[in-house]
Amino acid sequence: MNIKSLKVVVCGTDTDVGKTVVSSLLVQGLSGVYWKPIQSGLEGGGDTNRVCELLTLPKERWIPEKYKFKAAVSPHWAAEQEHIIIKPNLLKVPLVNQSLIIETAGGVMVPLTRQYLQIDLLKEWMLPIIIVARSGLGTLNHTLLSIEALTKRKIPILGLIINGPLHKDNPKTLEQFGGVPVIAQLPKLASLSASSLAKEWLKQDIRNRLEQLLETTNR
Repeated sequence: MNIKSLKVVVCGTDTDVGKTVVSSLLVQGLSGVYWKPIQSGLEGGGDTNRVCELLTLPKERWIPEKYKFKAAVSPHWAAEQEHIIIKPNLLKVPLVNQSLIIETAGGVMVPLTRQYLQIDLLKEWMLPIIIVARSGLGTLNHTLLSIEALTKRKIPILGLIINGPLHKDNPKTLEQFGGVPVIAQLPKLASLSASSLAKEWLKQDIRNRLEQLLETTNR
């Protein structure tokens, strides 16, 4: 797999860790297609709407959600409140001719139904995962548990993107104990915009970093 055809899943270690911001960073930097298959919580139009507005994405650069629920709760419960059952067999990876960035609803162990976890879907897809982790207190436990769950199921992890104020030790510690490389550290941006994300993409040479990791993975 090369970077022009990279299909990657963006998972968070917790709620509000910055998955949508990181997904926007990747979609813009790779000129890719964005897809969030399941959206829980429609205030503000949901994450697809946020990414499209932030990046001014044309219609061919995003794919509509398969499921959209009003309640900002776990997908299985949000679906139940609307008398819907999420059918994992309908969540097939779309065929696109460019990079595809898939943003999950929450973390790897979030239930999609009462019998099926999100990590079960990730196991079926077997696409490389980028884990988004917060930079500060609590990230070590949450991130290492996420890495352990994915590794146990032999789901490939491309790397971590750490979101928030720069931390002196956590990135090093996560690499040490998790055995997963840090792709980038996205600091708190004074203003979130397509321009500010583009600056970080170039400043941290994220494209080159991803190419290096893909080359290592393909060996």
